Amino acid sequence: MGAFRIFIADDHEVVRKGLCALLQAEPGWEICGEAADGREAVEKVRELKPDAIILDIGMPGLNGLEATRQIMKDDPRAKVLILTFHDSDQVVRDVLNAGARGFLLKSDAARDLVVAVEALKRDKTYFTSKVAAMVLNGYLNGGTKAAAVSLGRDRLTPREREVVQLLAEGKSTKEVAVALGLSVKTAETHRSNIMRKLQLHSVSDLVLYAVRNNIVHVVQPTIE
Repeated sequence: MGAFRIFIADDHEVVRKGLCALLQAEPGWEICGEAADGREAVEKVRELKPDAIILDIGMPGLNGLEATRQIMKDDPRAKVLILTFHDSDQVVRDVLNAGARGFLLKSDAARDLVVAVEALKRDKTYFTSKVAAMVLNGYLNGGTKAAAVSLGRDRLTPREREVVQLLAEGKSTKEVAVALGLSVKTAETHRSNIMRKLQLHSVSDLVLYAVRNNIVHVVQPTIE
């Protein structure tokens, strides 16, 4: 049997190298590729076909949730583990809906990453007891509310969600067009459709929507 091949995507090189070191220490495991953003991750996963995929949720250009959706569309059997600093009910629900097989807080990675990846290797899912309890409580007690919260986001097409992220990250319509390989006119049409569907009236409204719906993430300052 060949090596168990793992792919890692995180926009922080130090974090990526740390994850690689943890996983490569396991006998029979190897890192077959790395990426610094979600779009690169989707392309490389498509090419490399790894056995397990670890994605940071808050990457630029294309976030981990959208990358997971695209990867799962290419291969519904893909085994994706999401890493995040956030553990709100909505984030957990979004991770599950995207098709990921596991969810791990970055604060727990040093202790639990190998266990999480081993679970994926054995065709199982991985959720910490805290997250599992949140999922159960969220689905039992907050299903209707969650459906209402996600309604606006679900009205958008996958392409429109990509456009939202790029605009919320400060890209101009022309820059969005270049990033996605579209004409400027098509990018402008997507932007107009997004604003109409979501009933937004300004870029600041769009940014707020993107943050609230886990399309982009606000980086918390580190206190030394």
